Amino acid sequence: MRNSVDKSRITVTELIFLLLGMLLLLAFGRIAAGQSEAPGARTQKAHAQVQQPLYREYRGVRLGMTAGEVRAKLGEPAMKSDEQDFYVISANETAQIAYNAAQKVMTISADYSGGVGAPDYRNVVGEGMLLVRPDGSLFRMMMYDSERFWVSYCKTATTVPIVTITLGTIK
Repeated sequence: MRNSVDKSRITVTELIFLLLGMLLLLAFGRIAAGQSEAPGARTQKAHAQVQQPLYREYRGVRLGMTAGEVRAKLGEPAMKSDEQDFYVISANETAQIAYNAAQKVMTISADYSGGVGAPDYRNVVGEGMLLVRPDGSLFRMMMYDSERFWVSYCKTATTVPIVTITLGTIK
């Protein structure tokens, strides 16, 4: 009987390994949970209402313009429809303009292959920190509730990174 009681006890070494394992699990849990909202994001959202938008238009095209006004600014799109126009600006730059049912611009999205020609993120979403995702991509979005629009900056972590800048209306 004595042997079976001694074998059921945890040694100090085993207890230390058990505690280290639990600490590692907690650390991994915190890292995974840390991928959600960055510290100070609430403060950034609060300041976004006061801060003046830095990036309001793309090549003279603004939210709310008609399809005719957009085509007058950017020329004939490579592909067009009542809902969306697609422009090839250069080998490194494309743009998509989405329209609502009234044929007014509701979303503008520009892609810069290799980041060539893309504005610096500070000129798009301000001086704040970019969210670095686990894959190495970068992202930040600013909401301008008083002006009823948002703007985002995203840079992929691929071999040839793509910078996407998007403007959208808030419904």
